[in-house]
This record gives sequence, C-alpha cells and structure tokens, in this order.
Amino acid sequence: VLHSGGVVTWGDPCCGGDSARVDRLLKDVQQVAATAFAFAAILKNGQAVTWGEPFCGGDSSAVQHELEEVQQIRGSRQAFAAIVASGRVVTWGHPNSGGHSDWVDFNLHDVHSFVQPWECC
Repeated sequence: VLHSGGVVTWGDPCCGGDSARVDRLLKDVQQVAATAFAFAAILKNGQAVTWGEPFCGGDSSAVQHELEEVQQIRGSRQAFAAIVASGRVVTWGHPNSGGHSDWVDFNLHDVHSFVQPWECC
C-alpha cells in the first residue's frame, strides 16, 4: 500500500499478482489482507475490493452488498472473513477454508476482532 492510498501488485496473475481488473477501484486503500491465491483491500470509505483467484476469495460479488462499512478483513488459505460496522461477519471464498459460514452464522454477530489464525502450511 502506497502513502497515496494506491496499491502495487506483481507476481502470478492467477494468485492476485495482477490487479488490473480492479485498479480503478483501488484508491484510498487502508488495509490489504491475503489468502494464498487472492487479495482483499479495505478502502477509506469502508468498502472492500477483491482480486485474484475467484474461488479462493478473489471474487466477492456474491457478498458485495454485505461488505459496507468494513472494519477488518482476515484471510485463511482460500477464503476471507470481514467484520462490518454492525459486528456481523461476512465470509467468501472456498467453502472448505471458511468461505461458507451459514452453519455458524448465528454466532457471528457482535464480533469486534479476529485472532490471527495459526499457520499450518
């Protein structure tokens, strides 16, 4: 993340190394989180922008309407979780890596922070 709020990316395009698809949106970036194959940025206005391997978190279009007033994002190996201002957690990405949280959604309210996950690989 640059002081200007822009982002510079490089590397394997399949793993988020090419952000050309979303470059016009990557303004006023506050934070960037990563999975092994994708990236997610929180903008100053609270919106989230994602790029990289779609099935591993690079495509947040299915939950984009829920990604308003994003406070924090964390990535697992192939999925993301975001805390929004209401304290709700929004997830997307590979279901086996946490991208599908419907079965615990009733517990994902009034959340104020994430704990850094243990890195196994």
